[in-house]
Amino acid sequence: MIVITPDNFNKEVLESKVPVVLDCWRPGCHICEELEPQVEELNKEYAGKVKFAKLNVSDYRAFALANLEKKVMFPTYYFFVKGEIIDKLYGTECSLSTIKAKVKKVLELSEVKEVSKFLDLKFNYFYIKEVKFGSKTEIKDGVLFINSEELTSKILEDPRIKTVVLDIAYPGESVRIMPVKDVVEPRTKVNGGKGYFSGVLGEPQPVGEGITNALKGVGVVTVGKMVAFQEGIIDMSGPGAQYSIFSRNINICLVIEPVEKLERYAHEEALRLAGFKTANYLAEASVNLEPCEVKHYVREPMVYLSQKYPDLPKVGYAKLILAQGLLHDTYVYGLDAKKMITTVMEPMEAVDGAIVSGNCVSACDKSTTYHHQNDPVIFELLEKHGKEVNFITTILAPEGVTLEIKKRSTYMVGKIAKSLGLDGAVVTQEGFGNPDTDLMLACRNLERNGIKTVLITDEYAGRDGSSQSLADATPEATAVVSSGNANELITIPPMKKIIGNKETVKVIAGGSDDSLNPDGSMTVELQVFVGATNQLGFTYLSAKTI
Repeated sequence: MIVITPDNFNKEVLESKVPVVLDCWRPGCHICEELEPQVEELNKEYAGKVKFAKLNVSDYRAFALANLEKKVMFPTYYFFVKGEIIDKLYGTECSLSTIKAKVKKVLELSEVKEVSKFLDLKFNYFYIKEVKFGSKTEIKDGVLFINSEELTSKILEDPRIKTVVLDIAYPGESVRIMPVKDVVEPRTKVNGGKGYFSGVLGEPQPVGEGITNALKGVGVVTVGKMVAFQEGIIDMSGPGAQYSIFSRNINICLVIEPVEKLERYAHEEALRLAGFKTANYLAEASVNLEPCEVKHYVREPMVYLSQKYPDLPKVGYAKLILAQGLLHDTYVYGLDAKKMITTVMEPMEAVDGAIVSGNCVSACDKSTTYHHQNDPVIFELLEKHGKEVNFITTILAPEGVTLEIKKRSTYMVGKIAKSLGLDGAVVTQEGFGNPDTDLMLACRNLERNGIKTVLITDEYAGRDGSSQSLADATPEATAVVSSGNANELITIPPMKKIIGNKETVKVIAGGSDDSLNPDGSMTVELQVFVGATNQLGFTYLSAKTI
């Protein structure tokens, strides 16, 4: 057996090409002394396949506490694969049979580990502090310059679009943007995939891997004629600004006029595509530039993750997405979610352009494309992965119209979660009313499969907050995070500039014929603000029980 010291620990253990069994022992430990000759025999049996090593903790106690665990029992056996602790045995747990069983396990895992870099994704972040129109689309010293003629020409390549007016809105300005259809963060793929918005801008391409450039602090906002009542408002200042994350962005607005008598689905598609094309076009200006920040994520296959971090709870994320037709749709790799069944999606795919918004649900709890790109549940779980939880996967489930679809979709959520051996799950929904049934059915199926569940949802509790908050419920829903009451009534002051059309407040969900006051102010419910009570938790609101 190899004797480990602080000088050779990295080379012999962390950098070893074969699994390592590290025996942490001390003189006078009877179990340590009894096991030593037996482990020596294992060392011979697995020569070349597994490395057996030992560390005298009495000699290097401070080193052991700093590099292994804060408290060491004797003996403690650590089982390493590719420099990571995969399993442990403590004290009386240690025997020839238990050590041998763990050795077989790490050998199996080491074979998986050879292909464990399943998805390797780097986000290059470029922080934009100013946006200007210029002769060339480029980024210089944090300033995004846009060639408006070139961009306009690209948008007008779609024959369904008659005119487009470009505008820029800054945080703090007296500007109101309405009616807003979608918000998109400018992104493009550098390699590991062609373009961005896979299956939407061109054929489906791999996402969740390679390099993605993202312009932070800006958003592409599509604005246009109402074809449904569920569009929204972004206020750049005043009391309304505190209800939308987009009030903090520099917003590049596309005010689009479609050709006459365009069918409403074609109208919506044309505007959405214009937003995606613009976002990709602007982000291409960052290619070949040095990013301000790099975020690197490596995901391993679920078969490996399910056995990794044995002391941490295995957690999944069930993301329920609208799939109800009548402009209430989400797209996955360009496929209308109405045509899909519940499935597994790697978290890095979900935040790398695989999911885009195509729906007109009430603005407050709409998940725009920007929300999908920056899903805080996914990024929070990734941050906690390997520390507090073992984040296994995302389960994507369509919220259909009929009860039959809802039962099938949510039954599969529970079944997939159980098959993956999950201990816990976070569940989010989109929309309100009948999607509350999807949320509760998912919760019931997960809990009845022994999986502890936390729900994130907003409320429609009436303007005084005293009405029933959700359209459905289940006794299993015992952990619910509220993202706010969409019915709360406020008055927002007039703005010096309207990008779009202020008269649409009369038909936006949360507005009415009486919303527009003579002085230009508006009396509206919170549901008019884009993302105000977003159910991914991407909001500044919550609630508490008094």
